[in-house]
Amino acid sequence: MPACGSPTPQRREIASLAAAGLTNRQIADRLFVSPRTVSTHLHLVFPRLGVTSRAFLRDALDVLDRP
Repeated sequence: MPACGSPTPQRREIASLAAAGLTNRQIADRLFVSPRTVSTHLHLVFPRLGVTSRAFLRDALDVLDRP
């Protein structure tokens, strides 16, 4: 369950791509941002989703999609 509300659309997209197995570099190339930006967004979205690693992102995003 999100600690401080839902992530922003950009953070949600980055989290989804990370959950799909893309690296920070691959996400950055796809979204035309730097890998550091990707890392920062993931660092900020983890607590909002209540996760501590990429391994738990998919499940946390699934919970957000439930009605």
